[in-house]
Amino acid sequence: MSTPRVAPGTLGDLGPINWLVVKAMSAATGTDNAHIFATLGRSRGLFRGWLHFSSRMMPFGELSRRETEMIIIRVAHQRGCEYELDHHRRLGAKAGIDDAAFADVIEGPDAGWGDRERTLLLAVDELIADRDLSDTTWAAIRRHLTQRQAVAFILLVGQYDSLATTIGVLRVQRDEFGPGR
Repeated sequence: MSTPRVAPGTLGDLGPINWLVVKAMSAATGTDNAHIFATLGRSRGLFRGWLHFSSRMMPFGELSRRETEMIIIRVAHQRGCEYELDHHRRLGAKAGIDDAAFADVIEGPDAGWGDRERTLLLAVDELIADRDLSDTTWAAIRRHLTQRQAVAFILLVGQYDSLATTIGVLRVQRDEFGPGR
C-alpha cells in the first residue's frame, strides 16, 4: 500500500478525548498505535459516533462473537483488506476461530460448514458482490436468524465493507504487533 493519505493523528490532532480512546483501543487490539483509530480520530466527534455505532455490532452485537468474527473475516477477505484480516485473525482467535477455522472462512461457504455458517458466508459473498440478497438467500438467512438478527447481519456486513473502503481510500498502513501480542 502506498503512503497514507491521512496520517494517524497525534494528541494535538485528535484532542485529549480521542487520544485516550485511541490509546485504549490500541492496547485492546494488541498494538501501540492502531492506525485506523488514530486516523479516524482526526474527525473528532464523528469518530466517537462511529465507535458507538461499530461497538453495537462488535462486540455488543446481535450475533454470537464467533459468527460476528466469521462474517468480518469473510468481508475482509472478499475486499482484500489485509488490515482488517490482521486484526480479526487475532480477535477471531479470542472468539474461538482457530487457524483451521480461519482458513475455512477464507476458503468460503463450501469449506464443510454446517447449514447456518454456510448460509451466513454465502450471504456475505452475495452482499459484497451484488449489494443485495436474492429472495432465496434472504429466506435462507431468515431460517437461521430472527428479524432483528437479520437486520444486524446486513448492518455488520455493510459496516465492515465500508470500513474496508475507508482503509483502502485513506491508505491506512497495517499495524505492528509486538511479540506475544
